[in-house]
Amino acid sequence: YGNALQAAINEGQEAVAKLLLDSGADVNAQGGHYGNVLQVAAWKGSEAVVKVLLDSEADVNAQSKFNLT
Repeated sequence: YGNALQAAINEGQEAVAKLLLDSGADVNAQGGHYGNVLQVAAWKGSEAVVKVLLDSEADVNAQSKFNLT
C-alpha cells in the first residue's frame, strides 16, 4: 500500500478511511499499486467509499504511475 488511507480502503475499512480523512489524510496522495485512493475504491467497487472520497475533494483526473485514471 502507498499509505494508511489506501490500505484501509483496500481492506474495506470504510470507518477507518473516514477517520483518516477527518484526521487530515491527503485524499490525493500518490503511491502504492493503484496510484491513489480513488483508484483503489473504484477498483474495489465500493460506491460508498468513492462518494466519501469525492466529498473529500478527491481529484477525479489524477493519474497513476501507469498513466491510468
